[in-house]
Amino acid sequence: MAEIKVPDIGDFDAVEVIEILARVGDVVCAEDPLLTLESDKATMEIPAPGNGTITEIKIAVGENVSEGMVIMRMDADRTAEAEAVSPEGIEPGGKSPPGIASAVDQSASEPIVQPVIQKHIPPTLPAYPAESGGLLAHASPGVRRFARELGADVNQIKGTGRKARIVKQDVVDWVKQQLSAPSPASPLHRASAGFGIPPVPDIDFSQFGEIEKRTLSRIKKLSGPHLQRAWLNIPHVTHHDEADITELETFRKSLKQEAENAGIRITLLSFVMKALVGALKKYPDVNASLAANGETLILKKYYHIGIAVDTVNGLVVPVIRDVDRKSIFDLAREMADISTRSRDGKITPDDLKGGCISISSLGGIGGTAFTPIVNAPEVAILGVSRSKMTPVWNGQSFVPRLMLPLDLSYDHRVIDGAQAARFVACLTRSFEDVRRLSL
Repeated sequence: MAEIKVPDIGDFDAVEVIEILARVGDVVCAEDPLLTLESDKATMEIPAPGNGTITEIKIAVGENVSEGMVIMRMDADRTAEAEAVSPEGIEPGGKSPPGIASAVDQSASEPIVQPVIQKHIPPTLPAYPAESGGLLAHASPGVRRFARELGADVNQIKGTGRKARIVKQDVVDWVKQQLSAPSPASPLHRASAGFGIPPVPDIDFSQFGEIEKRTLSRIKKLSGPHLQRAWLNIPHVTHHDEADITELETFRKSLKQEAENAGIRITLLSFVMKALVGALKKYPDVNASLAANGETLILKKYYHIGIAVDTVNGLVVPVIRDVDRKSIFDLAREMADISTRSRDGKITPDDLKGGCISISSLGGIGGTAFTPIVNAPEVAILGVSRSKMTPVWNGQSFVPRLMLPLDLSYDHRVIDGAQAARFVACLTRSFEDVRRLSL
């Protein structure tokens, strides 16, 4: 009977057990993972020290363990060890490893009969009971986190990994299945079903003419469920307005030579970001997130703004941090860098986290208005369409003014119509008088 102890796990102490990967009676091989530990910095798997059969498990999920603590007991499998050593492993001088009969002791004319070892193949490991009384799916913390981001329930996913372990591809395949043929029991369908929305029927379009099937890009596969959740869970309202940017555009063009000397290009978006910070400071409810309980508003004291970037694979929203501390030139330089990395596929997961509010700009393409979807857990998103010269009445005559369409979509649970209108009005005042950006 051998004891399995927690090996050297570095500087960590009292690390929580979040998953047990073996059961009493399981036959394990050396380096097979037995359990998963999670500290505040990392997750790690504890491997089996050798071949054998698990006879006792001395810990449970949720307990804390430290180096040297006995976690399991097992009967060492001597047969498996013997099988792993070949005659070539005989040491020089004629010595054989312990427990192994040397092949040279037998007559050359006598055939060598190797014992037939019937290996025990363990059955598929069933899921472990969860505290709620249901079943705890067999998946690593990283896969569980990935599933939560996509709104997938790991308890409904069938794992294809070793011992029915759920891997990331299982999660992706499950989400694709739910989106293509949602059932009333599907979590992705549950919200829409609650409103009595029937699923979209599966139609064979080839009956009407020639078709071509094209797989969605990875970005669209990941963003689709996120957008669906946001649209179904957030009561969206969009406020439309216009801002006079005639003087602002004149000022922006006056910076062209200075910007070229600095190796950058100043766009309107830099000014939009600075104006947003000023409005967020005056209306802190817009710079917030609603807690999962729906009863607490989390106000943010930082100003990180997401910028929607159009790439060949789909839309990504990298975040520019601490916009309140950066100049127009700093923002222009950072936006150029982050846009290039997004289009080249070199954006990192950290670049996409921590946004307070997002900007979706169609100014370079066109349009007069649109309704952007709130990028949850944010509570608002600003849409910017293409500016155009418009005759505006000044009280005495019509004068040409460059007008910028603005569209603010917001979470009506947090922001009401009057507050949204005041917020956008604050924005338009900053655009109409560029000096306000320094206040």
